[in-house]
Amino acid sequence: MPNDSLSLYIHIPWCLHKCGYCDFNSHATAANAFPEDDYVTALIADLMLGKDELQGRSVQSIFIGGGTPSLFSAAAISKILNACQQQLNLSSDCEITLETNPGTFEAEKFAGFKLAGVNRLSIGVQSFDPEQLKKLERIHGRDEALHTVRTAQQLGFENINIDLMFALPGQTLAQALDDVAQACALALPHLSYYQLTIEPNTRFHRFPPVIPSLDEAADIQAAAMSAISAAGYTRYEVSAFSKIGAQCRHNLNYWQFGDYLGIGAGAHSKLTVDQESKRFQRVRQPSSYLLAVKEQTQVIQLRTLGSNDLIFEFMLNQLRLRRGFSAADFAQRTHLNWQDIAIQVERLLALGHLEQSEGRYFASEHAYRFLDSLLQEFLVETP
Repeated sequence: MPNDSLSLYIHIPWCLHKCGYCDFNSHATAANAFPEDDYVTALIADLMLGKDELQGRSVQSIFIGGGTPSLFSAAAISKILNACQQQLNLSSDCEITLETNPGTFEAEKFAGFKLAGVNRLSIGVQSFDPEQLKKLERIHGRDEALHTVRTAQQLGFENINIDLMFALPGQTLAQALDDVAQACALALPHLSYYQLTIEPNTRFHRFPPVIPSLDEAADIQAAAMSAISAAGYTRYEVSAFSKIGAQCRHNLNYWQFGDYLGIGAGAHSKLTVDQESKRFQRVRQPSSYLLAVKEQTQVIQLRTLGSNDLIFEFMLNQLRLRRGFSAADFAQRTHLNWQDIAIQVERLLALGHLEQSEGRYFASEHAYRFLDSLLQEFLVETP
């Protein structure tokens, strides 16, 4: 992606059910019980208030996440995207992703999303096993997930991702591989495959399920990676696999430590102006966000990144990519000197934790499995 390009994230915080493992800013609601019109109005106002920070830069991707954004009507999504088209400098091939869950699927609505400009769907399948779906508190079943994917394909969506999880409560290796086999059989261009983690402030944290041990999870992951690779997918990030040319451009921008504007309740932003990178956050609670936008007080946190922050956050993102980073990437994204990380890089090369090829530095096969430990080398406490 061009160095001056950026992404837009739009957060829609409502869902029909808050799953026990979910730590996102999402709020359970009955169908059609959320203030759709008021929220769309607030999003557009938020966009207009924040667009000056973008300085006319080209927007390469838009990601509408949640919550469950597909709860909104096609007309609402169309209104949001029309505002983006009018207010921003969208690239001619802008990737526009909408997150959805099988439990909120309606063929007619999905056709409307496509007409509105959505050209990529990310479907939260998580598992094809009926018992695992119950344990995860998902509101859809296997058949509903398959129907959602196939109908989206019939409607003309060519760029589709599904999310799949592993190391689920009581999951065996055979069950995990069956999930992978069913996912690969769909022959989609993109697959996200990630491990269930127990996060603070979730129901699973308060009432922990019995999940596979770390060794068992590692065995599942290794076998699944082989199966996914054999199906023609390339692993380009820790949890992301794609067919040729189908990498998620929006997430790539995050992982390349690019800039992005986030609008909506609780959304985060990272923008660089005059070689100074800043992070922002919007008001988190939806009702408070609606009021704050009217008062133009929706930005509640603003932090300028110091050199230590820049180094750690750059590595936190770039080392997730299998191709790693180059010295030019580091300079362009942080505006720091290579000497600021030279000692750590040379030490990690000598230890075999980093490897170098054709001017790029990336985690070794072993270190890639333990990125948290690798990143500690770049974590410098500010005095």
